[in-house]
Amino acid sequence: MSYTVGIVGATGAVGQEIRNVLETRDFPVERLRIFGSARSAGSTVATKYGDVTVELFDVAAAKQCDVVFLAVSGDFSLEHARHLTQGDDATVCIDNSSAFRYEADVPLVVPEINGAETKKSKLIANPNCTTAIALMALWPLHQLFGLKKVIMSTYQAASGAGQPGMDELTQGTQAYLNGEAVENNIFAHPLPFNVIPQIDKFQSNGYTKEEMKVTWETRKICGLPDDFPLSCTAVRIPTIRAHSESIVVETERPVDVAAARQALAQAPGVKLVDNTEQLEYPMPQTATGQYDVEVGRLRKSIVYGDYGLELFVCGDQLLRGAALNAVLVAEEMVTNGSLQAKKTA
Repeated sequence: MSYTVGIVGATGAVGQEIRNVLETRDFPVERLRIFGSARSAGSTVATKYGDVTVELFDVAAAKQCDVVFLAVSGDFSLEHARHLTQGDDATVCIDNSSAFRYEADVPLVVPEINGAETKKSKLIANPNCTTAIALMALWPLHQLFGLKKVIMSTYQAASGAGQPGMDELTQGTQAYLNGEAVENNIFAHPLPFNVIPQIDKFQSNGYTKEEMKVTWETRKICGLPDDFPLSCTAVRIPTIRAHSESIVVETERPVDVAAARQALAQAPGVKLVDNTEQLEYPMPQTATGQYDVEVGRLRKSIVYGDYGLELFVCGDQLLRGAALNAVLVAEEMVTNGSLQAKKTA
């Protein structure tokens, strides 16, 4: 069975990666349709499936697709996503924005963890990229030892703010090296040769929204209690791509580091990179462009002792944290039968 697939926002950083992942993973695409704004409508995009003319987005046209990937703003998703997934002509919609992540009737899915949730709705939310990367490492450890508390610090690349963020970093770096003024329109402060301990807006509890997303989404995806203790400090760093995360966990059961390494080495979507004698550990340079999340620096925590583990994680957030996860959701729905090709006259 093959499918008519739509992408909204295909010219943005995540949208481009969704198309690339569909192509490289040989998702069964019968026809690819790309929807955009009035500015991009009528332009042509070269794809594996032939040249595709960008169409002006229209709900009725998009509902002719079997599945639509939304790589657009939350406001756009709020306006259109539920319309796409309702009625006799409803289509499956996989939304990359944060618009529906906390809605009780909308599954928030990392397929390796809770893929069965995709059977419950035609509207599926993709998690925040930081959360998705962390959970690839945390889920196998939770299965093995039971997580009790999680403390995380993230080191997030400029690409977390999309193509404009990457452009601001590269242009600002050039300006800095030329002795010129560095402008910042995307980030709160100039990013070149700097780190910024703020991503998104500050909340009343002192955390930023980006940090709280990790807490809220981890609880929902992993089926943890609403008061499960997880805190995060999110920092923007001057790298182009791939987010890094330092994670400390307290566990319910005693930790066996060798067993943890074995579980991570066998976990789907994870690459164990943990050979300190050879100076091998996760890094943005090696994680960029990779589907798997790198995990390493595993050691027993000197804070929590036998009931603690510390690790370092790095993953390409445009892939594992966004485009790849979205396509894996669609693949899961093909496998479990919740994505069906519409009958055509």
